[in-house]
Amino acid sequence: MNDADTLLRVENLAVEFPAGNRGRVRAVADVSFDLARGEALGLVGESGCGKSSLARAIMQLPRPTSGTVALDGEKLTALDAANLRSLRPRFQMIFQNPAASLNPLRTIGRAIEAPLRTLGRHDAAERTRLAREMMAAVGLDPLQFYERRPSQLSGGQCQRVSIARALMTEPRLLVCDEPVSSLDVSIQAQIINLLREVQQTRGLSLLFISHDLAIVRHLCDRVAVMYLGKLCEVAPVGALFSAPRHPYSRALLAAIPRLDPKHRPAASDLLPGEPFSPMDSIEGCSFRARCPRAREDCAVQQPELCEIGAGHLVACHHPS
Repeated sequence: MNDADTLLRVENLAVEFPAGNRGRVRAVADVSFDLARGEALGLVGESGCGKSSLARAIMQLPRPTSGTVALDGEKLTALDAANLRSLRPRFQMIFQNPAASLNPLRTIGRAIEAPLRTLGRHDAAERTRLAREMMAAVGLDPLQFYERRPSQLSGGQCQRVSIARALMTEPRLLVCDEPVSSLDVSIQAQIINLLREVQQTRGLSLLFISHDLAIVRHLCDRVAVMYLGKLCEVAPVGALFSAPRHPYSRALLAAIPRLDPKHRPAASDLLPGEPFSPMDSIEGCSFRARCPRAREDCAVQQPELCEIGAGHLVACHHPS
C-alpha cells in the first residue's frame, strides 16, 4: 500500500503489562499493518489474544511499549501530550460497553456535545444545533432523547449515542472495539448497518474488532487474524472466508455455528493441545502447540507475515 492511500500505519507495535512477581504479560507482540483511506479492516481472534490491547495502543490509551503508530503520516507515538491532544479529533473510538462509556449524570445531548465543548469549538447554541443534527443522523429523535440520561436508554440507543459522540469531531479513523457484542441480535444488525452507512457516506476508515466472523464478513473489506498477540493472517474478506491459509484461521471459520444440526467440523480443523501463555518466552511459532501441521522447524524459527497472493499474507511455515 503506497503512502498516499494509507491513513493508518502500525509498525512493530508491542504492548506489555506488569504481572507482579510473575514478570510481564506481552499482550501485543511486533504487530504491523496498514489501513487505507475509506477501508474497513476487521480484527478477529479468540478472547485474550490482544485485540483490545492493540486498539487502545493505537488510540494511545495507554501508549504502546514499543513500535510506532502513524496517522496521516504523523507519528502519534512520538508526540507530546499537547500535540497528541490536538490530533485526537481525527481518530475516535467506540467502546464495547456503550452504557459504561457514558456519564450517567449527563444528559444525552450534553454527552454528544462534549467533544466540541472540550475542543472549544463553536458557541453553546451552535453545539446544540450540531448535536441535534447528529442525533437525527444516527436514528435518535432529538425531541425525544436530547434531555434523557443513559439509564433511560436501551443498549442499542446508548451505542447510537456513542457513535454520534465519536462522529462530532469529523474523524478520519473510527476504532470499534466489539461495539455490538453486548447487544441483542436484532439490535446488532441495526448498529452494523448504521456503521456501514456512516463509513460510506463520510469516507471513514474503520478498524472493527469482533469475535463474530459473520459480522466481519458483512462489514469489512479485509480481515486480520490475531493469535497470542501476533497477526497470523491478513487477507481480503473474500479470500479469507473462501480459502484460509493459516490453520488457526481455518479453525475459527470451522467454529462458526451452522444451521445444519448434523454438521461436524473436519478433524483437521479442530485444535488439540493447550495454548501457550502470553507470559511464556516462546521460541518458534506461538501456535505450534495446537497446530495439526507443526513440524520441527516450527519450534526453531518464528514465521513472519509473507505475501502468498494478492494482498494475502500468512505467518506460517506450512500454509495450506
